Amino acid sequence: MAITSMKKLLLTLILACLCSFSIALSSALASHTADSVEVFEAIDEFLTSIPADYHRVGDTQALKDLMKRDNPLVIDVREPSEYADGHIPTAVNIPLRTISQNLNQIPKNRPVVLYCRSGYRTAMALTSLQLLGYDNVQSFTPSLAGWQAAGEPIEP
Repeated sequence: MAITSMKKLLLTLILACLCSFSIALSSALASHTADSVEVFEAIDEFLTSIPADYHRVGDTQALKDLMKRDNPLVIDVREPSEYADGHIPTAVNIPLRTISQNLNQIPKNRPVVLYCRSGYRTAMALTSLQLLGYDNVQSFTPSLAGWQAAGEPIEP
């Protein structure tokens, strides 16, 4: 069997195990009413404490203004190969899957702006960093696609 086929089989098995674990965990939480209430309350407290517009830089001009005014760290959360194909000038690459291993590169005392290709990975990274105590992180909601659509340059 080719290595690629082995990898696909292994990934399929891992995903199946994760799904089974997730179902078992959900059942376990549901059977412990007090635990479920605590989990719900913690999630509710987190979600309701989010300021209305804390999380986004809504357009290209706003990002350009922020970059001039506050010198944020702009982080591209896409994979290295995507970053190499082109990224917003001055952006650094910290792929989504490695965010928690690279917290030493993400300041808490300076604005941080995250982006990806379309916004999905950005949202996951933003939420993760918020849960880890970062209150200085925003997403660039137009993402790279919006940056390019606005005619802005990208760096290879």
